[in-house]
Amino acid sequence: MAEDRQTRRYPQNLQGVLQLAVGAASPSETPVPAEPMSEERQTWLRGALAEVCKGQMDEVEQMKQCLAVLRHEGVKESERGEEERDEEDEDERESIFEVLSELCENLDNARDLMTLGGLDLCVSQYLCHARSGLRWRAAHLIASCAQNMPQVQVHLFSIGTLPKVLQLTDSDPHPTVRVKALYAVSCLVREQDEGLQAFLSHDGFSVLMRGMQSDNEKLRTKSAFLLLNLLMSHPEQKDTVVSMGMVQQLVSVLRTPHSSCHEHVLGALCCLVEDFPQGLKDCRNPALGLEELLRQRSRELKGKEESREELDFCERLRVLCFRGQQSEDNGMDR
Repeated sequence: MAEDRQTRRYPQNLQGVLQLAVGAASPSETPVPAEPMSEERQTWLRGALAEVCKGQMDEVEQMKQCLAVLRHEGVKESERGEEERDEEDEDERESIFEVLSELCENLDNARDLMTLGGLDLCVSQYLCHARSGLRWRAAHLIASCAQNMPQVQVHLFSIGTLPKVLQLTDSDPHPTVRVKALYAVSCLVREQDEGLQAFLSHDGFSVLMRGMQSDNEKLRTKSAFLLLNLLMSHPEQKDTVVSMGMVQQLVSVLRTPHSSCHEHVLGALCCLVEDFPQGLKDCRNPALGLEELLRQRSRELKGKEESREELDFCERLRVLCFRGQQSEDNGMDR
């Protein structure tokens, strides 16, 4: 027994600690009487837990240091002229945002960044920064922290984040800023009732409509995807969307040169005609020429494996809108 204790090796990392704990908690067929923990084991366990806590503390301290630089740079910029700013400052702060985004993939770190005031700093100082590289990185960090984190989302709503990222999505001159801002919008409103209400109050669907009409393919695709997702999650919003002429706008997007956003556009149209007579009526309007457009698109997509989902949406929309329409019209004539 003494020899066993001498040769026993204790885990050297957190994974080992967890495995040891699971093994100790597993029931055995033969009950083992409880024994006092040896001094050796107590020392090792205290050390292992201290290392775990130290690692977590190091990340918090790292975030504090990053924020100190971002805040200090903000002070320096207010004290000096534009001509004195240099590329080194910009590169340093962009690197800091990348470090923070990586750290905040951990949900606990995202919450800690909020507590430390990092998100307030992003919203108040960096979303409106003159440099596009800092604007889009701030938007990306906000999105990373908000995703699947109701506590962080509520805080971001309280400091007016959503209207700012919607404005950036709609009108920022830099394409990457617009795409990252839309990513932040998505993380704030998807699966979040408060976010949806704020989105509606700031005319968010119009922002998505204009996004789908932009020259930026990524923005078009992500706008169409978010529209489809919101319609699937909140079918009660169909009336709002159809009443603003969305069907006509979506069909006009389908007439543009083929791109990756068309799959989501067709999916959104399917949502707008299912169990919603006004959407169906709009799609059937002969002035749109949608039936022929769908026939032509189906011919183009057949046999292309990578376009299977888009073809499915296309065929589904054609069936929903136009199969049996002639017999219905004849019945109405009689």
